[in-house]
Amino acid sequence: MAVSCLGLTLFLGACATAPSTTTELPTKAAQIQSPKTAEQAKVAASEAAADKNDSLKDESVIGLKPRSQLTLTPPKDIWERIRRGFAMPDLENELVSNREQWYSGRPDYMLRMTERSRPYLFHVVEELERRNMPTELALLPFIESAFNPQAVSSAKAAGMWQFMPATGKFFDLKQNLFRDDRRDVLESTRAALDYLQKLYGMFGDWHLALAAYNWGEGSVGRALARNKAQGKPLNYSDLNMPNETRYYVPKLQAVKNIVAQPEAFNTQLPLIQNHPYFKSVPIERDIDVAVAVKLAAVSLEDFKALNPSMKRPVILAAGTPKILLPWDNATVFERNLQAHANKRLATWTAWQAPKSMKPEEVAQQLGMPVEQLRSVNDIPLRMMITAGSTLLVHRKGQLDNDVTEHLADNGQLGLAPEMVLKRIAIKARKGDSLASLAARHGVSEANMAAWNKLKVNAHLATGQTLTILVPSEGARRVTRPTPNNADRPKANNPQRKTARQKAR
Repeated sequence: MAVSCLGLTLFLGACATAPSTTTELPTKAAQIQSPKTAEQAKVAASEAAADKNDSLKDESVIGLKPRSQLTLTPPKDIWERIRRGFAMPDLENELVSNREQWYSGRPDYMLRMTERSRPYLFHVVEELERRNMPTELALLPFIESAFNPQAVSSAKAAGMWQFMPATGKFFDLKQNLFRDDRRDVLESTRAALDYLQKLYGMFGDWHLALAAYNWGEGSVGRALARNKAQGKPLNYSDLNMPNETRYYVPKLQAVKNIVAQPEAFNTQLPLIQNHPYFKSVPIERDIDVAVAVKLAAVSLEDFKALNPSMKRPVILAAGTPKILLPWDNATVFERNLQAHANKRLATWTAWQAPKSMKPEEVAQQLGMPVEQLRSVNDIPLRMMITAGSTLLVHRKGQLDNDVTEHLADNGQLGLAPEMVLKRIAIKARKGDSLASLAARHGVSEANMAAWNKLKVNAHLATGQTLTILVPSEGARRVTRPTPNNADRPKANNPQRKTARQKAR
């Protein structure tokens, strides 16, 4: 009987797929999942089998619980679930130790950062497991943005996965007047995992894939080619990289080590349950953010944390067909939305400028205060709205319709410096004509004649005073500032996308 029990224990132990306390076996498992040749697969399988036998012997010696009990029991929280899915080779060097000390020496920062991940971590882990990807990647937003979906780097990378504008477009992340999907929880996670899978497919090594995510695949490819030409190893640690990329994987490894054994680093991880935080709710009509917040009985802060891609005070159903709400509030929202089935939900709509116009002209035509038009559309002073631009305006009269899909997906605001002209007086020299004066001052001969109420071929007397209109220096210096730039949260490393920007 004892022999039978022992045999059952060994059998269950051998069937275990994801140990929760060791990292070496997941490393072997990762090698088995994507062997490049049949021969490599055989070698990897035999090595993994040998490792399993060795570890089973170790368990019988030191009396550990059989791994079957560890892996068949549901994880008690999201951290344990992440640990069970570790599958990357460990990196061990002094840079990792340096970053371990940095993070563990800042317990308040670690607690804030991990607390901030609470609404998003379950979804990221779910997506990684669905794709059979290492769960270490769930920790990558800690490195990228401290898990802040509103983070913006100095190189204009945005969101918790820190996508550059061009890379975001390549991975179908919409960026328009109404939303920026680089900040969207679902879309940015989908795009980031697509990109990481693409990079792993290119390099066949997670450390190199991560370096490429930071530095660009072209830069990593060239660095590998240089090493190969010089007969040097082709590992991540052997490449000649910018400092930010050299520290990139060590940062992730350090966070992984802390999550694996928080007590060893005197770090407290908040309890994050292993169940969904939010629920996706369909939107079929345009609705003001303020109305959605009221119907869902959530705070504006909580709503924006789950829907950080929305840039305007209205949700356009054609472009944003669903919103995220805390699990319990989603039911409240759906019930209250039904009760408002015949009521107006949106006070804003979109309008396209038929020609280039001053904001004052638009405001007068649409019957809204110009200050409000500027504020809701982020239009600086002394800027004109160019033809074809999309603006958010009051929904009333002939503009009482939901926004079309085309505008919701493609609306852009174009601005140009307002041409502010100033009047200056000049004197004609001997032999001057309207044509010579116009050429000298960069204006047209016809305008010179009109401004001075003269014929184009009029004779000018020496010393005759004439008037011309030229752009003021203030108008030439006008540039559009980034809206609320001073108030935007910065990424964890504000310099870190410079290398990627060059590479891509």
